[in-house]
Amino acid sequence: MHSSFSLPLFPLSAHVLPGGRLSLRIFEPRYVRLIKEACKDDRGFGICMLNSQGDKSKNEHIYPIGTYVQIIDFNVLRDGMLGITVEGKQCFSITSATTDDDGLRIGECQWLDIWQDQPKSHDISFIGNKLKEIFDKYPEQSLLYETLQFNDLNWVIYRWLELLPVNAEQKQQFLRQKDSVKTLDFLTQLVE
Repeated sequence: MHSSFSLPLFPLSAHVLPGGRLSLRIFEPRYVRLIKEACKDDRGFGICMLNSQGDKSKNEHIYPIGTYVQIIDFNVLRDGMLGITVEGKQCFSITSATTDDDGLRIGECQWLDIWQDQPKSHDISFIGNKLKEIFDKYPEQSLLYETLQFNDLNWVIYRWLELLPVNAEQKQQFLRQKDSVKTLDFLTQLVE
């Protein structure tokens, strides 16, 4: 049994998964506090997917599977806001959440196992190449990364799950199953 730990949560409509990078503009006081504390203690925080049907007062507006991220870069933007870039490290599951006075959510969480590498027999060149086309078309996406891993099955799957306009409920389902073969099949059909 995994032991649980507390994590400040940042619910977002954009998605980031392990190995993924995301640029954020921070302006709400609760999130400015979250970033300051994360930098001071050299620790990360959790980014969660929003559930528009969930009750905010009960913290049900956050889906249970989130991604632990670490800040890899930050700067002050032209408008005076704080800009940060985060990198996804590992998925976790929220067992319960509380709300601080300033509205920051704190989750009691447990780590989720990393997706196991599947047999190499799966040809990812098709969805890998399609992903490369997107990265070529939107260079600002590529610029976030030092290395692009279009031959790494999990990296490719996670990037597609971040980018695809399928609802968060469906993404959560794939993350729960941790089955890269099923996910690969779904992505291939969708992208074709």
